[in-house]
Amino acid sequence: MSSSYQTLSYVNIESDTTYQRPAQNFAENVTAESPAIDVMTDFTKIAAITMGPCGTLEAAEKRMIASGVRLLLVVDQSNQTLGVITLTDLQGSRPMKYIQEAGGTREDIFLRDIMTKSSQIEALPMKVVELSRVGDIVATMKHSNRQHALVVDHDENNQQVIRGIFSTKQISIQLGLDYRAKETREIFEDLEAIL
Repeated sequence: MSSSYQTLSYVNIESDTTYQRPAQNFAENVTAESPAIDVMTDFTKIAAITMGPCGTLEAAEKRMIASGVRLLLVVDQSNQTLGVITLTDLQGSRPMKYIQEAGGTREDIFLRDIMTKSSQIEALPMKVVELSRVGDIVATMKHSNRQHALVVDHDENNQQVIRGIFSTKQISIQLGLDYRAKETREIFEDLEAIL
């Protein structure tokens, strides 16, 4: 080895060390006329929050809280999307319905048991999103009464991939609205008032 190279010094990792994650910088001063892409969480800029199908409801809820999201992609070991799970799914009637049909307790339920399967998910094409405005996204989400809208694109092999997500939470934040503890109806009323 050449003598011009130096040996680097190591340091110990501290007990409270986390890891670096990409951060998407969202546009400020967003209006209804702003490009829709300004309010989309873009998975090419920030990692999607995921969990395996054998995750428990409690673990999923903790991950959502820690990550500040209300929807997880449920993926297999090769990162294929199997479905989605929302905070509403976890806290709503799905767990109780599953227990009534299959028996057991809440602790016996896995995400695969109550998630919305990929085959049942509708998504917005990225080509359409790129030509849309924030107001168009809000109108679309209100029409379907959904707090989330996935966006799909195609990779270099022309395979469909989930490119990003719209959430009423993120849109509300960027429009300067208070989002905390509101029902879907109230969220859309607030969004419509500002748009």
